[in-house]
Amino acid sequence: MLNLRGPRTQEGSVSDGLSSSSSSTSAANKKKWSKLMPLFVALVVVAEIALLGRLDMAKNTAFFDSWPDLFYKTPPLAGDLGVRQMDNRRQSSPERCEEWLERADSVVYSRDFNKDPIIISGGDQEWRTCPVGCKFVYNPDKDPDAAFALQQQLGVASILRSMESSQYYSENNIDQARRSGFNIVMTTSLSSDVPVGYFSWAEYDIMAPVQQKTESALAAAFISNCGARNFRLQALLELEKANITIDSYGACHRNRNGGVDKVEALRRYKFSLAFENSNEEDYVTEKFFQSLVAGSIPVVVGAPNIEDFAPYPGSILHIRELADVPSVVKRMKYLAENPDAYNQSLRWKYEGPSDSFKALVDMSAVHSSCRLCIFLATMAQEKEENRPDFKKRPCKCTSGLETVYHIYVRERGRFKMDSVFLRSGSLTLEALESAVLAKYESLKHVPVWKEERPESIRGRDELKIYRIYPVGLTQRQALYTFKFKGDAHFRNHIESKPCAKFEVIFV
Repeated sequence: MLNLRGPRTQEGSVSDGLSSSSSSTSAANKKKWSKLMPLFVALVVVAEIALLGRLDMAKNTAFFDSWPDLFYKTPPLAGDLGVRQMDNRRQSSPERCEEWLERADSVVYSRDFNKDPIIISGGDQEWRTCPVGCKFVYNPDKDPDAAFALQQQLGVASILRSMESSQYYSENNIDQARRSGFNIVMTTSLSSDVPVGYFSWAEYDIMAPVQQKTESALAAAFISNCGARNFRLQALLELEKANITIDSYGACHRNRNGGVDKVEALRRYKFSLAFENSNEEDYVTEKFFQSLVAGSIPVVVGAPNIEDFAPYPGSILHIRELADVPSVVKRMKYLAENPDAYNQSLRWKYEGPSDSFKALVDMSAVHSSCRLCIFLATMAQEKEENRPDFKKRPCKCTSGLETVYHIYVRERGRFKMDSVFLRSGSLTLEALESAVLAKYESLKHVPVWKEERPESIRGRDELKIYRIYPVGLTQRQALYTFKFKGDAHFRNHIESKPCAKFEVIFV
């Protein structure tokens, strides 16, 4: 039978042998314990309540301590050097740093360009589709942001815009224009602030189909300025001496009636003499692009970097100097006699041009006047970012051993910046490209050139990155010369440029 009074001891097993005095003592002890029992029970109950209360308080404390973490933790003090430190025990949400940075780095600019547009003196255009409010007026009713003339007015930028070669108009040279007092240069040079090129998807049907070559002469030429300062007329004569037959429609060496549609005429020839009037970097005019439209292989005298404008490797012939004429003659004759090789030079007409060519021509999908307004608005915002409240932006957030960097990206031709985040553990060029691609795919972004390009080379809905580069570079740098020298160079750029800004070119 279960003993409810507790286990028996060895002493208890011989209790019948104790004296009567011992029995009296035992009875007294029992009476004493019975009086203390209510007090003991009360103490136990109080202890249990206290314990439960402490557990509940701890639970509530943890709850109220973690509740703010669902929103935003307190921004860092000035002494924190712009880095938000987070308790290692509170990293349940991987997005916490990103959310906090979106709020902490947000500063409203004083100028809303939709309500207070960029005003440029010297025109009468208004760009309703430009991502920046943009007005061109001859007599503005308030001080403009810029003007197409040299200005003495403080705060008004002077703009030089020209599509002529600097070899004929020395003031179009970028360095000369700067020395003359122009703040913004717009020329055919891709090194100018806002390039103004002859290329455009809208103006030239570059992907027009190739027609049968029916003319007996190998090449056609349209040259009217017989006093060009380069060697183009000498090159034409050297080609003829080497038995390259040329139908000349221009004023120089004319042997055919010039009253024809130029592109329609070029379609019938295997080669087109795209001879410019000066050999200047990036100076590539309609002579070259009309040859591409016609599906006639361009033979070029002109820009020393004409290969940058080629729609595909091997699609053009370049006479850099008169000494190149014999090798070009040999290639022309070979292509003319070998249809497969000739068609290979025009394969881009069927398969599409190279990414580098698309990236170049896509630039013109946004008109140069609109790009000028974007340039001016960007300059205005960069100036405003010197304000103290901008400099207080943290631009990064440290959680445990990891730092999240806040950077800004926009597509070339757009103005609005989008937030992208990179983590210190993967601060690489590959991570940058992946993060940018993921960002714009999530936004279902439509590239700025989508409606401008010929339908055959628009592609589907997928995005492909051609270049990512810091905002402020020229198009020559962005397309051809700039490149981060590995991940270490990129990491240094991010760490030394708070809230770094980039542009991306999609192809």
